Amino acid sequence: MFHVSIPRRKSRQIRVGNVLVGGDAPISVQTMTNTETCDVDATVAQIERAAKVGADIVRVSVPSMDAAEAFGEIRKRSPVPLVTDIHFDYKIALRVAELGADCLRINPGNIGREDRVRAVVQSAKDHGIPIRIGVNAGSLEKDLQKKYGEPTPSALVESAMRHIDILDKLGFQDFKVSVKASEVFMAVEAYKLLAQQIEQPLHLGITEAGGFRSGAVKSAIGLGMLLSQGIGDTIRVSLAADPIEEVRVGFDILKSLHLRNKGVNIIACPSCSRQEFDVIKTVNLLEQRLEDITEHLDVAVIGCVVNGPGEAKEADLGVAGGSPNLFYVDGKPSHKVDANSIADEMERQVRAKIALRRELRLGEQDSGKVIPIKPV
Repeated sequence: MFHVSIPRRKSRQIRVGNVLVGGDAPISVQTMTNTETCDVDATVAQIERAAKVGADIVRVSVPSMDAAEAFGEIRKRSPVPLVTDIHFDYKIALRVAELGADCLRINPGNIGREDRVRAVVQSAKDHGIPIRIGVNAGSLEKDLQKKYGEPTPSALVESAMRHIDILDKLGFQDFKVSVKASEVFMAVEAYKLLAQQIEQPLHLGITEAGGFRSGAVKSAIGLGMLLSQGIGDTIRVSLAADPIEEVRVGFDILKSLHLRNKGVNIIACPSCSRQEFDVIKTVNLLEQRLEDITEHLDVAVIGCVVNGPGEAKEADLGVAGGSPNLFYVDGKPSHKVDANSIADEMERQVRAKIALRRELRLGEQDSGKVIPIKPV
């Protein structure tokens, strides 16, 4: 199948828990909980749901010391690394570092006195955790707002460099940076400027992107523009929607650019009067049923014979509408399938193929062969 390989910007590699960020590591997908952090059970449940659909890292807001204590319990139960989102109060940063935070999202310039900044940085060093500098167009420093008149790419980068300079002076290099804006072109230009000035990994996002549909579109455009130029080491799609949808959209963006191949990639036609089965219903069912699959598979669901055979031949598994509907396996026609059974048959075939792959890998491992494992 035709695709273009995107050369990535070389960046310093850091570690967020067991997830590598930057360097040659796969671009990680993040989301953020929107539960009340002090509600430990609800927050853990949301983190587990995000992890189930593939989230590599989850961020948790910690606005108070009570929330910090709750975070300690959340961290013990989390299946993925957690970034703590902290503003202004350095004591909260110190406490969550003690309680197992995998990364501190805190801007050094907003903590206050130099001794407080030094204490947080030293704690990060002692606990071996990175810091994320997060600049947002909606919360620029007052002097920068006055200097530039309004948020601009240069203003975002100047703000970021202020925080970076503080960490540089304290000899701390394990950090990542974001320069987010809700205006797509402003964010894109800011990231491009910053990418030329530092070696640290970049966390991409279009902040306050909007609801599910509009936010997904804005994020796909903005992040896609940057990722297609090799810029970006970890991403979050910010949506006024269920955090699980942020993860799904994030992986869809990476899949479309061939930067991550995690899960089932469904190639489907928009459907028209030529369709021989209900394509939309079938695709909706498959997306729901196959969201637990983490191995990569290309699946084609095409409603008619115009494009169906061609797409099905390029996929691992496919179905082309016709009289009869024809199922394809590994690019070859395999068997007929009834219109009402397509979703069931596709799910069965997907799970069977994945099970066979695993059996083959186990067999080769038992035989003593070295099996290269590629990240997905």
